[in-house]
Amino acid sequence: MKTIQTLSAAAALAATALAQITPLAKLEARATSTTSGTATVTSTTTLPTITTRGNAFFNGTADSDRFYIRGVDYQPGGSSTATDPLADYATCSRDIPYFQKLGLNAIRVYTVDNSKSHDECMAALANAGIYLALDVNTPNYSLNRDEPAESYNPTYLQSIFATIDAFQGYSNTLLFFSGNEVIDTANSTSAAPYVKAVTRDMRQYIGERGYRSIPVGYSAADVSSNQYLMAQYMDCGTAASRSDFYAINNYEWCDPSSYTTSGWDVLVEQYGNYSLPLFMSEYGCITNTRTFKESAALYTTDMTSVFSGGLVYEYSQEGNDYGIVTIDGTTVTAVGDQFSDLQTELAGTTNPSSGGNYSTTGVAQDCPSQSDDWDTSPWLASALPATPSGAIKYFEDGAGTGPGLSGDGSQDAAGGSSSTASADAGIVSTTYTGTTAVASSTGSSTSSASASSAASAGRGGQMGMAPLVCGMVVAISVGMGAALL
Repeated sequence: MKTIQTLSAAAALAATALAQITPLAKLEARATSTTSGTATVTSTTTLPTITTRGNAFFNGTADSDRFYIRGVDYQPGGSSTATDPLADYATCSRDIPYFQKLGLNAIRVYTVDNSKSHDECMAALANAGIYLALDVNTPNYSLNRDEPAESYNPTYLQSIFATIDAFQGYSNTLLFFSGNEVIDTANSTSAAPYVKAVTRDMRQYIGERGYRSIPVGYSAADVSSNQYLMAQYMDCGTAASRSDFYAINNYEWCDPSSYTTSGWDVLVEQYGNYSLPLFMSEYGCITNTRTFKESAALYTTDMTSVFSGGLVYEYSQEGNDYGIVTIDGTTVTAVGDQFSDLQTELAGTTNPSSGGNYSTTGVAQDCPSQSDDWDTSPWLASALPATPSGAIKYFEDGAGTGPGLSGDGSQDAAGGSSSTASADAGIVSTTYTGTTAVASSTGSSTSSASASSAASAGRGGQMGMAPLVCGMVVAISVGMGAALL
């Protein structure tokens, strides 16, 4: 354990760093568990696992406790540099107090290194009551929308399965994104079958390995010609091939605006009978001065009958100028009034009561018909590519060590799939827990194994037992932690 003098010095250093963000009030640093040398943070909190029912997320099994995502997209350094903010405790511990200041319960991270430990940052996030929405792809290990058949190969799947292995044991892993904006133009829908096949494979891998049922879904680009068609596609076909949720990137609300001016009313009507949980994985137009009035609107009953909140794009200022703060080493500075405006809007809007009018009556969609806006040939209707034969072994044996961010990459690797999946593809028939195979009687994509199996299979990142108390002052890690007063 660190000495009291060491902790006091760390607290003073953290307080100094926090004072450098303007115009935010200073946060008081408080100590949590650390060890000498490199900080080792132990979580004092196990967050309720988030489940899905109907078109909504819930804290655990209570129908009365709906979960709304209140978050930001978080990738310091942007897409130009592949870095993992959750493998670097100095990075995440610097920023977690600001997530708390905003009143967030979730962050989205686009790139992680699946060869490294994330125990400290995930523990610090859990202590702060913050969940992680995680993209499993990296710049070197991802689908190539122009050559999806070749890039959908065993090397690619091994990497994304290894990422699942690395994060499934954390109670605050909220969900996995199988892809982000792969379909990014009106004429790139030919890659859609591969996105859906990856989603299916991820869900099956989670089930076969006996992990808890972590939702898997897709984050769709703001492309009006096919965004809703992609939503229908991810929710059509057999139960084993459908997604657990759907997320859209939306930049239509540009202040000053409103529920109707922005077209959000049209979205609600369009998705009114959608059977999956839906949320905004990116939002925050910068055409005009951003005041985040849409953040407040997102949590009103106009929206919550269909949407479960969203994530602001983005936390740190990168080359595209969407950030609400700038980062220079340990110094974090607000960009204009954006930080305080977002904080004000989120703080001033409470979640609706009585479940926000969520629905359990939505129906699975019909697969989109082929058209000028939707071309998935040669995979028509609900047909999908078969899992590459070289990747089947991972369901039984596990993925093994991930390639990290410095691997050779997967897009040109061998073994791509060109055959059509069978009708029962994706069904979990056997759960492999260690060396024991347990037959599933349900045939569903959710494993019959208990959550305790996931804890034993995880990387030592499973959190200690403690209840989450809403509204409590949470100790988090900033070298020694920080909490709002």
